[in-house]
Amino acid sequence: MRKSNFALRLQPSLLDEARKLAEREGVALNQLINVAVAEKLTALRTEAYFEERARRGNIPKALSILKRVGRREKPQPGDEIAD
Repeated sequence: MRKSNFALRLQPSLLDEARKLAEREGVALNQLINVAVAEKLTALRTEAYFEERARRGNIPKALSILKRVGRREKPQPGDEIAD
């Protein structure tokens, strides 16, 4: 894996919290930052994926499918909605 250096400027309070968390987790600060960036990228990619899927969605077709669900079968024990 290719590695590169990048000068990261964090607010002192963020850096302090990141150092404390890395120590609690037993990982290097660099590793913590790598994981945090990877998690954020994954979240943004997931959001973009669902936005794209939503644009391709057909709401009338989905509603017609949902109207058919459960017509032949009565609710089973455990299907009730808790208050």
